[in-house]
Amino acid sequence: MQSPEQASSPSVAHLAGVGTALPGDPVDNAMLARTLGVNEEWIDVFIGTRTRHFARDLVSGEVRWSLADLCARAGEQALTASGLAPDEIDFVVMGTATPDHLMPATVNHVADQLGLDQIPTYQLQSGCAGAVQALELGRTLVTGGGHRAGLVIGGDVCSKHLDLDRDLSGAAPSDLVNYVLFGDGAGAAVVTSEARGERLALRGVLNRFTGLGREPGQVIDWFGLADRYDDRQAVREDYKAIEESVPVMAVEILWELLEDLDWSPEQVDFLLPPQLSGRMTRRITEQLDLPDAVEVSCVADTGNNGNALPFLQLEGLLEKIGPGQRALAVAVESSKWIKSGFALEKI
Repeated sequence: MQSPEQASSPSVAHLAGVGTALPGDPVDNAMLARTLGVNEEWIDVFIGTRTRHFARDLVSGEVRWSLADLCARAGEQALTASGLAPDEIDFVVMGTATPDHLMPATVNHVADQLGLDQIPTYQLQSGCAGAVQALELGRTLVTGGGHRAGLVIGGDVCSKHLDLDRDLSGAAPSDLVNYVLFGDGAGAAVVTSEARGERLALRGVLNRFTGLGREPGQVIDWFGLADRYDDRQAVREDYKAIEESVPVMAVEILWELLEDLDWSPEQVDFLLPPQLSGRMTRRITEQLDLPDAVEVSCVADTGNNGNALPFLQLEGLLEKIGPGQRALAVAVESSKWIKSGFALEKI
């Protein structure tokens, strides 16, 4: 274990506070099945997710929360938890696959809602690895960029890509996945150069593109004026490729992190595994094979809400982790195959 001097070294970033936001009441499988006209038992068995949250009303189609709204709420909670005031925040970094607009960047709407001004803002366009990429940039800014504290955010509103008027009675399971797998939400963390608030030291971050020559596992299209009447689906997914590749990649990420940190498996107290679905997460956790580590998962209750997931897991971790304990988080982006993860230690 590192000494207090090493723990507060300028080369170590810390998480001082975490906040999350989920829109509306949870939507269970029975309600989702009735709304979409699909089989409830299939959702239970094939997906294994019990509930999820949506930023739009499933009956009326009305959008009740924007991504900026959810991210601002999560950011406000993170600031409160950290004990820092908004004027102590030096930058905002946001990771998302589903921004509210092409322009202006959603991160700037979030900063506006939080009353943040005259500071750098960054928006990273990425799937499930976006939150980890945002953490890595935040860590770089507080350890080598001359900043003392910043707000790192991840979130997605996937429900805006779903066509609720479509007849799904004859849809293939690979197509139905996109209607039952995902949810909406946001999360945030305050990253600091000194140990404050929750005093979680960010010991390492892994972020690596590994998709050279590979077909994407998932594609989300933008539709402009030229193709707005195109009948193709906005979201396409190769679920078989994801099922085959993600567990293998997760194991590789785990061992790469352990090797980089010079940690043994026995030194990991908590595991934050990839959150694809309830069923897939159970399968991946078994293959990661850290029997002494306590699993911290949320996807069975929140749905797969993309870049919000690591922060939802962090929120759960904070309820359990004690001084001197360590946690490893593993995340895989299947859009173009990105390995990501991070390591934490409570000091």
